[in-house]
Amino acid sequence: MAKEKKDKELSYSALVAKRNELKRKYMDFRFQMAVGHVDKPIQKRTMRREIALINTLIRQKEIAGLDK
Repeated sequence: MAKEKKDKELSYSALVAKRNELKRKYMDFRFQMAVGHVDKPIQKRTMRREIALINTLIRQKEIAGLDK
C-alpha cells in the first residue's frame, strides 16, 4: 500500500516514464524466463500487477485532465 501512495503522488509524465521502464524490465524478465535463468518466477506476476496499477493511475490522471 505504501508503494501505491508514493505512485499516486507522481506527475503524469513521471508515471508514463515509470510505466515504460517497468514494461522494458518485464520484457527482459520474460526473455530470461524463456531461457531459464530466473530465481523468482513469482516476480513476473508482481511486475504485471505493478504495470496495471501504473496504467490505472495514468488513466485516472487523463480523466481528471492532468495529463498535460
